[in-house]
Amino acid sequence: MAETTGRAGTGGLRARKKAATRQAIADTALRLFLERGYEQVGVREIAEGADVSVSTLFNYFPHGKEALVFDEDARNEEALVRAVTDRSPGRTVPEALRAHLVRFAVAGHSRDPRFADLQRLVQETPALTAYSRAMWLRHEHALARALAGETGRPQDDPLCAAYARFTLETIAFAGTRPDPAAAIDAACLLLERGWSATAAGGGAAPKEG
Repeated sequence: MAETTGRAGTGGLRARKKAATRQAIADTALRLFLERGYEQVGVREIAEGADVSVSTLFNYFPHGKEALVFDEDARNEEALVRAVTDRSPGRTVPEALRAHLVRFAVAGHSRDPRFADLQRLVQETPALTAYSRAMWLRHEHALARALAGETGRPQDDPLCAAYARFTLETIAFAGTRPDPAAAIDAACLLLERGWSATAAGGGAAPKEG
């Protein structure tokens, strides 16, 4: 038993060290990007600043330099799905998603004082703007499946797929507005009216004609 506990402790320490290394690389990259601009900073310079090798950097961030800016992909998808599946009784799916995305927009500013600067960096850098949009749209299928499951519609239902796609597009739209939270709120309200008019009548897909 003592040996098993020791192994678990070692595993926990190893995981914490890996997380700390990953965070150090991401923090170094963000600091350099904000100081000098995304295009002016190379991967080798980031690795040197974080005191790791270039190969180690790519072990943690295998998808390239853009990935150094966006480091919460899995957590974002899980939170989106849970906003739908774990919503409180009486709250509609659109209401739950709108509240979740508004909280996301507001929470970024409270989590990190550099968030506004990061948002500006993303909007001023075409490669980051495109990467950010692509990262969010990766969650389209997971969100569409959650919508289908909650409404009793088919897993390949086009209404759920379209609503998931356009909901995720509000993130990119909000990034271009002076008040991202208000932009998300307005966009989601617009989508909500269409969703409610089409889906509220029942679980089955609307009949053609």
